[in-house]
Amino acid sequence: MIKLKTVTVNELQFKKKLSMIEQFTLKDFLFKWVGRPTEGLDDFLPLEYIESVFPRMEAKKETTFLINGDEHFRYATITEENQIVIGVLDSNKELKHRIISLDEVLIGKHL
Repeated sequence: MIKLKTVTVNELQFKKKLSMIEQFTLKDFLFKWVGRPTEGLDDFLPLEYIESVFPRMEAKKETTFLINGDEHFRYATITEENQIVIGVLDSNKELKHRIISLDEVLIGKHL
């Protein structure tokens, strides 16, 4: 399992728009991150591309995917520094962000 660093949102600079390649990279990363479910990512963790506030691949409202037992996955995005950011709600419904560099994803260090 990947050990993700927790950061505050004011430390991040999100991209203005995600290209199709970046969207597919995020979906591929999440597919591998959740253990390559046999039903596929779209059935297991359906995502939609949203651009309001900042661009992200967001879990549909009816989707519940728990991380570390008590954190709910909300979305994934990419920063200007090519870091993947995972947004989660903790048990207090507070939004937390975890990051991993896109370079680590591309060379497979995250798995």
